Amino acid sequence: MQAVIDGKASTRKPAPERPRPASRRVDLVIDIQERMCQSKGPTYERWAKIYNLRQMAGALQYLLENGLTDYEALAAKTTAADRVHTLAGELQAVEAELDKTGHLMGAVVDYAKTRPVFDGYKTARYSKKYLAQHEGELATYRAARATMNDILAGAKLPKMDALKKSHRELAKKKEALYADYRAAQRQMRELVAVKGNVEHLLGLTDGRENKAQER
Repeated sequence: MQAVIDGKASTRKPAPERPRPASRRVDLVIDIQERMCQSKGPTYERWAKIYNLRQMAGALQYLLENGLTDYEALAAKTTAADRVHTLAGELQAVEAELDKTGHLMGAVVDYAKTRPVFDGYKTARYSKKYLAQHEGELATYRAARATMNDILAGAKLPKMDALKKSHRELAKKKEALYADYRAAQRQMRELVAVKGNVEHLLGLTDGRENKAQER
């Protein structure tokens, strides 16, 4: 640097080096505690306009409780939304299966109730008079049979007790998955909020401004 000032060295800027991953590691707990104790400086004043000490104390407590002592760990955990997406997919699949089982159970009940009417229709040799008298029941019978054929796709029809058991198990699984999904969503939102607070306090939200301050 002194050689450049004295004119003994070239003033051409060297090619920028790629940042090393280790240099991006930040001891968040120490850094945040130091910033919270500061009362002067443009960084603190800019942050204080948006966030108060109570919010940052909450972020600090969260980092300590979850062992997130460097920025990269916090950023990685925040962007790792795989669990939320996985739970959403599992929940959707269970809901679809639950809906299918419910429709099948309903179709089986309708089929059982209207099958005697259809048998009577056949016995009456498909009489128009019989059809007129039982048109609604026969329509229900045909719809129930079509639904069962569509859902089963050639598979054997399970007994009603088995369908009821499956429906109860699916309902319990849906309830558990939904609770896990909501918890994962809350955790993700909390992580995003904490990461935002940390980035504002440490001046990590505006890369151009940080580079200008480092020159």
